[in-house]
Amino acid sequence: MNLFNTKIAYASLDSFLGHVNTLIINPLIIFLFALAVVYFLYGMVEFIANAENEEKRTKGKSHMLWGVVGFAIMMGVWFILWVVLDTLNVQGVDPEKGTVNLPHYDAPTYPPQNP
Repeated sequence: MNLFNTKIAYASLDSFLGHVNTLIINPLIIFLFALAVVYFLYGMVEFIANAENEEKRTKGKSHMLWGVVGFAIMMGVWFILWVVLDTLNVQGVDPEKGTVNLPHYDAPTYPPQNP
């Protein structure tokens, strides 16, 4: 048993970001899209089913409006993501496939070497 040397598991940043994107971000975005659509459909059913009750129709309109707002916000997430990636000229990121390919990074050495 060696108490002074810890064992560290190394993983590349590429694989970590790819796994976070594939396993967490993409399913979360799909879930939120589905939630906005279900909320909109619930409001539409509530609006149609309660045609004689003005108060419940207004509530259904409100649910439909907030469903559309939620859908627009989720579309805005994709738009903001693409604007940021294009502005910073980030290459190798494909959020639709869940892949991240970063260029190789050579860490600087200390002390700096003069050529």
